[in-house]
Amino acid sequence: MSTIAALWDDSIVPALTEYIRIPAKSPHFDRDWQRHGHIEQAAQLAAQWCGKHALPGMKLEVVRLEGRTPCLFIDVPGTARSTDTVLLYGHLDKQPEMIGWRPGFGPWTPVMHDGKLYGRGGADDGYAVFCAIAALQQLRQDQRPHRRCVILIECCEESGSYDLPAYLDALAPRIGAPSFVVGLDSGCGNYDQLWGTASLRGLVNGVLSVEVLTEGVHSGDASGVVASSFRIARTLLDRLDDSGSGVLKDPALHAPIPDERKSQAHRAAQVVGEDVWRKFPFVPGMRPMHGEIAELILNRTWRPMLAVTGAEGLPPPASAGNVLRPKTELVLSLRLPPTLDAERAARRVKEILEKDPPYGARVTYEYGQAATGWNAPATAGWLERAVDEASKRHYGRSAMWMGEGGTIPFMAMLGQKFPQAQFFITGVLGPHSNAHGPNEFLHIDYAKRLTACVADVLTAHAAS
Repeated sequence: MSTIAALWDDSIVPALTEYIRIPAKSPHFDRDWQRHGHIEQAAQLAAQWCGKHALPGMKLEVVRLEGRTPCLFIDVPGTARSTDTVLLYGHLDKQPEMIGWRPGFGPWTPVMHDGKLYGRGGADDGYAVFCAIAALQQLRQDQRPHRRCVILIECCEESGSYDLPAYLDALAPRIGAPSFVVGLDSGCGNYDQLWGTASLRGLVNGVLSVEVLTEGVHSGDASGVVASSFRIARTLLDRLDDSGSGVLKDPALHAPIPDERKSQAHRAAQVVGEDVWRKFPFVPGMRPMHGEIAELILNRTWRPMLAVTGAEGLPPPASAGNVLRPKTELVLSLRLPPTLDAERAARRVKEILEKDPPYGARVTYEYGQAATGWNAPATAGWLERAVDEASKRHYGRSAMWMGEGGTIPFMAMLGQKFPQAQFFITGVLGPHSNAHGPNEFLHIDYAKRLTACVADVLTAHAAS
């Protein structure tokens, strides 16, 4: 691990520090991303670093398709006698700023504090390309074998990876048929051991719009005659989930939970305990949605859940007059079971919300993102052993497997395209790392050890 540790300290951390300064927001959050050039700047930074630390025979290219975000493609020849290919994945685009950063910290202000590098994108997912190259550098230093590795780093993941299918098609002859996929954009239950991701939820994002008037009117004059657009929106949301329990009502939005995933959730519950919910910044007196730890894990990994993440048409309190507003728009984020088809679910949600609008209000639901989740295929014996042995070697504890509540659209794409491949999906997003929120951080020591684990698993794959 000596090469990895030195590379992280001397080169990766400084590069990530500069990367954090770049406001490379995903296209969904920066519609004018091409003119601003931030995504291009992030891609160039990563490409230049990789070129500086190139492996023997390595080919590197920033691939650009017309009108699409760039994609970093790196081809590293194998040292093992095999024609198999490993695909390593990450992304460079970022979530938006978000409010609530600690004093002196900020999304584009890198701060190293208590062994953690704070700032937007370091953990989600800027570290990935550096981790992949560092793992391969360690293998070359140790003269340990690995098979051909293709590193694919996209710049559209936080927008649902809508550019990625075009790149997969364009690069298909150069990628080949990977027998092993390593994804570096996931999470970890703690910072004490290696975590493999067993499943990922799907996602449907859309906007519910309720219109009752062509302009606002005096609430004293209209209330009781004109129904509030917000009340109608509440009624429509009640069609989706039970406001008392948060349970989605429609069976079409649920999927059976495999027994293996239930068992993994119970094992994970024994390891992480109340940290499953204590890692979140609850206000005093607030309780989690369930008293059983394993049920909370299944809630966040397999059960559909609805969140309202944005609104339009609501003035801030200081500007709110006695007006019955003409329109309410709510941004709905619906997390789906890993095995549920997202497009079908999105159409079902649209049908539920738009059917028979109360009072004849003008109701529309338009979804902009429908990303199907992913459930890992049966794990091969060699991979399960390799992950566990690597965790014991570098963390001193056995590895754990658990589903994650987020979405990585690329995994569903690859699962369909390469059904025979094995998957090791992992990442550094552990307790309090707060991806997408304020005070996102990268736990440097954990990332170093994870890099060493990736190197070990690549060698195990070469021997499988």
